[in-house]
Amino acid sequence: MDITAKAKDELDKRIRSVENLIANRGFGSDKLNKAKKMQRNVNLAVVLGGIITIAGITVWALTNSDNE
Repeated sequence: MDITAKAKDELDKRIRSVENLIANRGFGSDKLNKAKKMQRNVNLAVVLGGIITIAGITVWALTNSDNE
């Protein structure tokens, strides 16, 4: 790896660390954390809803085919 690639990688690492610091402790970080938690909860609700829907359709299809 040449010097410019190493320098670029090191600069990218430092920029990411500064961005993470700002995201964790900067202005609006509390709102950002709340938004992340809300998004996680919404994603979990969508996944669980999908699983329950698929299970319900499967049970309905199995009981419906037995009646015919």
